[in-house]
Amino acid sequence: MKAKNKAFVSGILPRLPFLNDLISKVSSGSNTLPKPMEMLLSQKGPAYDLMSNEDRIQMERKELAKRFVKADNLYDPKLLQDREKTGSKRLSVLNQPGLSLVTDHLIDYPAPININYFWSFGSLAGICLGVQIATGIFLAMHYTPHVDLAFLSVEHIMRDVEGGWLLRYLHANGASMFFIMVYIHMFRGLYYASYVSPREAVWCLGVVILLLMILTAFIGYVLPWGQMSFWGATVITSLASAIPVVGNSIVTWLWGGFSVDNATLNRFFSLHYLLPFIIAGASIVHIAALHQYGSNNPLGLDASVDKMSFYPYCFVKDLVAWVSFGVFFSVFVYFAPNFLGHPDNYIPANPMSTPAHIVPEWYFLWVYAILRSIPNKLGGVAAIGLVFACLLALPFLQTSEVRSSLFRPIHKKLFWLLLADCLILGWIGMKPVETPYVEVGQIASVYFFVHFLVFVPILGRLEAKYSRSLAS
Repeated sequence: MKAKNKAFVSGILPRLPFLNDLISKVSSGSNTLPKPMEMLLSQKGPAYDLMSNEDRIQMERKELAKRFVKADNLYDPKLLQDREKTGSKRLSVLNQPGLSLVTDHLIDYPAPININYFWSFGSLAGICLGVQIATGIFLAMHYTPHVDLAFLSVEHIMRDVEGGWLLRYLHANGASMFFIMVYIHMFRGLYYASYVSPREAVWCLGVVILLLMILTAFIGYVLPWGQMSFWGATVITSLASAIPVVGNSIVTWLWGGFSVDNATLNRFFSLHYLLPFIIAGASIVHIAALHQYGSNNPLGLDASVDKMSFYPYCFVKDLVAWVSFGVFFSVFVYFAPNFLGHPDNYIPANPMSTPAHIVPEWYFLWVYAILRSIPNKLGGVAAIGLVFACLLALPFLQTSEVRSSLFRPIHKKLFWLLLADCLILGWIGMKPVETPYVEVGQIASVYFFVHFLVFVPILGRLEAKYSRSLAS
């Protein structure tokens, strides 16, 4: 604990605005304290009240340092309750009893004062989800889930429906935008360790949402009924046959018969319509779990006195991110709508003609590379399960006392190695199954698991051991 406190004082403490103010006042012998400090020192008893202000300042100098070095005292619920609700005062129309949920969780939500633009990607992911649901509802009005008509109905939407081309390009590219936002959101959480206590539930819910997104996107990719849609569905659903005893029965149940056919397309269409609403519900639970303890920040500290109302301060920052995202999204929709798609999917599905190289959409490539790096079908399925098991177990594998990578130089290097590894896996996933891509994919897959199962827990213990040696 002494080593932790020493690192806290030397590295983190001076970077907090209100504590920096305190340090400057105490070091200069000032007779006044910042308002948050006065709140903390207001309950000292009658003897303390009889002392002069100068004696109080002198007596409290050491106590303040000790008190704020302890991480448990940095999160003071009383200070959180007493903070000024500036957001609802500016938007008085929302300051009504019936709208307390809006004001508490959107307007007056206490956001850390030092969060950066990487914290905007969560709201951007929510916008993408809204775009997908809205465009999907309108597309479903004109889509026909039948093997003989599905491809033609998509062409009908593109050519005959008023604004249909825009709806389809928004929906198709919106899926890619959704995954981009979520991947950046998750890697931000990995860098700043937003998954550690007390936010384990927030992280685990996020992993569940990612799983639902992957399932929804895969099913949606089948619906246009192009060549890559059909053969992707055939290959991926066949993986369930690797499960012992019940595998073949599961595949038959998924297909609704003995091959990918009309029954499969109907089932996938129904599930694709339903799952986004489940994702929306899971996202609400995800946000509720986040707001229970508040957002993390780049320093990794829970200091209730170092927060501000979400509106207008963070809202303006998010607004800039939303506008920038709109421009980025529009470039793909209007100028490169097919850039992220596969050309073979503009060919109608043909069960008698297999593509030379079957690949999923780009946002599945890293998972696909891990899957095919193991020659055994059951081993590949188990590896995919282990990927998400590692992500779910990450909050419990973390052993470091310090959260943010800003103060963990080795962890920062490992983070960039993990990011590079995922990019390599994505690159390998689009390459044919041949030398040297197979060997590179296997090495990258092994490193992915080593990072989470070996490096993360061991590094935390080594850091704790080093801190204790410094303290002694």
